Amino acid sequence: MVAHITIGSVSESDLLARIIPMFGESPHAGSGVVVPPGDDAAVLATSGSVVVTTDSMVRGRDWRDDWSSGHDVGTKVVAQNVSDVAAMGAVPTGLLVALAADPDTDLDWVLDLTRGIADAAEDAGCPVVGGDLSSAPPGVVIVSVTAFGDLQGRAPVLRSGARPGDIVAVAGSLGWSGAGLALYEAGARPTTLSLPPDQHSDRDKNMSVLQWYHRSPRPPWESGPVAADAGATSMIDLSDGLVRDGGRIATASGVELALDEMALRGYLYAFEEALTPDEGWRQVLSGGEEHSLLATFPPGSVPDDLAAPWTVIGEVVEAGPAGPRLTVGGAVPSVTGWDHFAG
Repeated sequence: MVAHITIGSVSESDLLARIIPMFGESPHAGSGVVVPPGDDAAVLATSGSVVVTTDSMVRGRDWRDDWSSGHDVGTKVVAQNVSDVAAMGAVPTGLLVALAADPDTDLDWVLDLTRGIADAAEDAGCPVVGGDLSSAPPGVVIVSVTAFGDLQGRAPVLRSGARPGDIVAVAGSLGWSGAGLALYEAGARPTTLSLPPDQHSDRDKNMSVLQWYHRSPRPPWESGPVAADAGATSMIDLSDGLVRDGGRIATASGVELALDEMALRGYLYAFEEALTPDEGWRQVLSGGEEHSLLATFPPGSVPDDLAAPWTVIGEVVEAGPAGPRLTVGGAVPSVTGWDHFAG
């Protein structure tokens, strides 16, 4: 029997000595890092406008260890932060990572988490520049990331800029993460694949893709700055579902987002044989933790960029007597989306 080493059995200095070199492999050159980790604080060069966001993941609430590896958790916590930076039209420039963990937490799990964070940071071209370690009560593990971004001279893209006549478009998938969660909750077990599966067939392939995306999403963060450069009038990260987050743009802008039902039903292809049509449709509209981007554009300005594609799914119209809202095929959807505090 192999003995497991816990983080409580090593010193904080020893743990940092294992973690920091992994982050050191993330890109620093050309990233705007003036002072890397090692002092009381890092220093980042900017164009003058800094975007800042933060998000946390809690064991048992945001992931389950029987579904997700430490690497999955690290990938996901970076993804949800970098996506928020992209939704403002900015480029990520640095990450701060904080870990509060029960001292009985397995050391290998923490190192796997670190690799996930480092790999996702490298993919985003965004170095880890510091963070914090803390102990936590029995069973508790909390991972937090604060992300910094640079607008590079762009104006920030807000939720409040959509205007009647604008085109509504989405970058990325719809409903994959929510569908993966639904499969797990229904008892489907994960595949052994640690990378996007592309050699499977039919139902198993579709299920494994959806479960993989729930564990470790890869948002289209390149599309955020592309949208800002194209003149996007509003933008949001789809963390709580298309209906809920699209409704936030509608409310902030005082308009109606009129989405095309047929365009949205085109996203159902991803759920063939994995979910029923009704459940697939529910996930397209309300599945959370997708971290795709939803934006509005003046007519004729939706980006045509194969490296950062956008798909038209509707239009912005004047708000009617019912006030600002989101509709699909002319009707208000019966589903809403994710709410952290809903009973």
